[in-house]
Amino acid sequence: MTLDTTTAAAPRLTSLSHGGGCGCKIAPGVLSQILKRTSGFPMPKELLVGIETADDAAVYRLNDEQALIATTDFFMPIVDDPRDFGRIAATNAISDVYAMGGTPIFALALVGMPLNVLPLDTIAAILQGGESVCAAAGIPIAGGHTIDSVEPIYGLVVLGLVHPSRVKRNADARAGDKLVLGKPLGVGVLSAALKKNALGPDGYAQMIASTTKLNTPGIALAQLDGVHALTDVTGFGLGGHALELARGAGLRACIDWAAVPLLAGVRELASQGMVTGASARNAAANAAQITLPAGFADIDNALLHDPQTSGGLLVSCSADAVDAVLAIFAQQGFDQAAVIGEVSAGPVGLRVR
Repeated sequence: MTLDTTTAAAPRLTSLSHGGGCGCKIAPGVLSQILKRTSGFPMPKELLVGIETADDAAVYRLNDEQALIATTDFFMPIVDDPRDFGRIAATNAISDVYAMGGTPIFALALVGMPLNVLPLDTIAAILQGGESVCAAAGIPIAGGHTIDSVEPIYGLVVLGLVHPSRVKRNADARAGDKLVLGKPLGVGVLSAALKKNALGPDGYAQMIASTTKLNTPGIALAQLDGVHALTDVTGFGLGGHALELARGAGLRACIDWAAVPLLAGVRELASQGMVTGASARNAAANAAQITLPAGFADIDNALLHDPQTSGGLLVSCSADAVDAVLAIFAQQGFDQAAVIGEVSAGPVGLRVR
């Protein structure tokens, strides 16, 4: 096969994929059915975090001072600019290490590209975008794997380290905790608008700024005794990930919807029909365990379940740790971080008020 190495006009990256970013995730209900059909395997005692609570990464205790964090994430294009696609995918993958309270140490690239469709310069730009984010995180891409695929796929395997006593699972929230969200919602809406040519330059700029902002506060948050649970909000939306946090702890999470920050212009775009199919799938999968207030608008429900690509950290912390948590976010440039609810005893699930 002869490969085209010219820079001739390449197709829009988003036109080559049936879904982009974390909106590509298998719907929660379908994923649950798939996993029920897999056989269990005895887990070693050194495995501190496995698949039990749908956490962000696996964690394996190496010794008394170190635990290894291992995660992987990859998806199809959410934007058309190849370098931005690479940056978003890499930021999203590294986030899982921060969400466990760890420090990333190196990454491996996962690359699937339609070689007969995309110029090699375009593919190289995707990889360069990922490399730039890894450089910002202070880690090398030490290898990887590539295939010729029908749709463009890019992501990373990321390894990190954390002290075994500082691992922050998504299942350790406590009754009385406050919930803090690190980034505003709306990436899925912006991506839907982009795919329909309805996203202006300002909207695109804020989408890129949000999705390429590394969740580095996770490292400092893990050092706070008052931080009990951490996760990042990605493809299942705020509703889905808050519900996972509640299920893992056997508690009830409550979200004050008026306090949840949104990216600028997102509500207006959603009212114009700029929502993803993944939002509806997320809402349907979680409906039985989420209580919505009377008159909760369809647009608000879509935003509650909007799939976030490279979304923010969701922190469950004691009330007296809130100021310290918000200070860490502010010091690292997360100026829209906000207290959005709390955790309480009661029927397991999520309530929105």
